[in-house]
Amino acid sequence: MIKQDFYYFNLLKKKVAATFLKTNHAPDLIEAWKGEDIVSFQEDLFIKVKAKVSEKWFYTYFKNNTEKLPRIDMLNLLSEYVDLKDWNTFKATHKNKTHVLSNKRKPLYWLLLLIPVIVFFVFGMNSKNQFHFCFVDAIKNTPITKTPLDIKILQDEESPLYFKTDSLGCFNYETKETRIKFVVQSPYHKTDTIVRFIDSNSNQTVKLVTDDYALMLHYYSNGNVKDWKKHKQQLNNLIANDAQIYQLFDTNIGVELFTKEDFIRFITTPTRNLRRVEILDKTLKDGKISKLKFIVK
Repeated sequence: MIKQDFYYFNLLKKKVAATFLKTNHAPDLIEAWKGEDIVSFQEDLFIKVKAKVSEKWFYTYFKNNTEKLPRIDMLNLLSEYVDLKDWNTFKATHKNKTHVLSNKRKPLYWLLLLIPVIVFFVFGMNSKNQFHFCFVDAIKNTPITKTPLDIKILQDEESPLYFKTDSLGCFNYETKETRIKFVVQSPYHKTDTIVRFIDSNSNQTVKLVTDDYALMLHYYSNGNVKDWKKHKQQLNNLIANDAQIYQLFDTNIGVELFTKEDFIRFITTPTRNLRRVEILDKTLKDGKISKLKFIVK
C-alpha cells in the first residue's frame, strides 16, 4: 500500500475520534482510549453505520502502528461514520484541501491579493473576542449553580476543549475566532449544542431544559421515599427491559454490570449507600432509559 494511503488513514483516525467526542467523553487521542472508551465507541459505531469492530481490531489498527491498512469495506464504513460516502471520497475530499495551493508559480497579481491577508495577520492576530455565557433552568428561570456544568468547545480540525461553569453558573472564553460552538452537559438537564457569533449578543443567558428522567432517579436515590413499592413500579416503567446498567468505581477494579431488576432492587433499598449514588450518564431510547452509568461515592 502506498505511503500516502497511510497518511489518509491517520487523518481518518483523527476524524473518527473527533466525531465520537462530539457526543461522548474520552481522551482526545484515540490511541489513549481503553476499556469503557472502546466499548462506547463500538456501540456508537454500530448505532451510526451498523458496523462492529472487536477490541483486538481496535488495538491492531487504532492503538498500534500497523504495517497494513484495514480492509476496504472497513475503511468505507469508517468514512461513512465521519459523514462521507466512502474511503475514496474521504481521500478525494482531503486531497483537494491539501493540494489547493500546490502550484508554486503564481502570477504577480496573486501577491497583490495576499496583501490584505498579510495586513490582517500583522495587525489582527493579537486581537481576541470575549464570550460570556450564564445558564439558567428553563422552568424555574434560576441560575444553575448547585452542580457545575460540563462545557465542551468544538473546534474545526482540532480536538475539543473542556471547561466547567463557575459558582455563578457561568463561563468565559477568549478566542480569536468570531464564532463559538460548544456542547453543554448537566446531570439533571438535557444536553444542548450552542452556536453563537461575536457580532450577535456574545454575553448571553442560555436556558437549559430539565431532564425529568435524571431528576426522578436523583429523587429516588436521595429523597425521603416511603412508598417503595409504588416507586419500584415507576422505575420499572422508566427503564427499558434490556437496559445496560453499569456501576463504575473510584479505584481501578473495573465495572460491574447490573440487570434492570438488580438496579431497581439496589436503588429502592434504603441503605446509607443509596444517598451517595450519583448518575454519571444515561441514554434514552423510545422514552425509556436504555443505558445508564452510576457511581457510589
